[in-house]
Amino acid sequence: MSAMEGIKLVHTAETDSTNRLLRDYAGEEGRLLTVLTADYQTAGRGQGRNTWESEPGKNLLASIRLHPRGLAAARQYALTEAGALAVRDTVAAYVGGASVKWPNDVYAGDRKISGTLSECDISGTAIKTCTLGIGLNVNQRVFRSGAPNPVSIAQLTGRDADLGEVLRLLIGNLRAYMAMVDSGECDRLHRLYLGALYRREGFFEYEDAGGRFMAETETVEPGGLLVLRRQDGRLSKYELKEVKFIL
Repeated sequence: MSAMEGIKLVHTAETDSTNRLLRDYAGEEGRLLTVLTADYQTAGRGQGRNTWESEPGKNLLASIRLHPRGLAAARQYALTEAGALAVRDTVAAYVGGASVKWPNDVYAGDRKISGTLSECDISGTAIKTCTLGIGLNVNQRVFRSGAPNPVSIAQLTGRDADLGEVLRLLIGNLRAYMAMVDSGECDRLHRLYLGALYRREGFFEYEDAGGRFMAETETVEPGGLLVLRRQDGRLSKYELKEVKFIL
């Protein structure tokens, strides 16, 4: 099987949002993945109300529609894990210190290099499709949005990377992790995800509705809840946006 067999690639120069455009896409679908990329998006979204800054033609802006086979809705977090690990491995091909910051950002050291927005469609008790909207900082050298800690591959390596090669690496990595999902190896995928987590070892500062505290990562549950162990031994569980990492 060739590296791109079963993959449908769609490209546009500009759109408001690659996720929105792929959601409305009515053309030929890839059997494994449908990948839509853009040089520039005017209203790229992150998690919640976050936006994604990107200069035209500098970074990888992609939305990828996954077609998981027989994945129960209760295990949909496996798709978040597959996407996060695929991006982490892609970044690791260029720079060191790549990790996954819960739930699916990718960091290089203590700086954010990629973010992903995941949107799944459920049919009955199974996942029908899932779209991963991925922004990966590749060749942008200056960030002006006021985001606290952005970084790019070019900033870290001192040279530009080929966007086409970055995309090919990402697709190959995602195919490998989706093969685990489709073969029922979600528990193995989950262990790999846990091993790739940012701040996996040691106590760090966090903040929730009750204020700031020190804690270490106990685990992430298969459903996606982050479990932190405080210094007094108490366990606290969080959904997205319920806890903040203090950098």
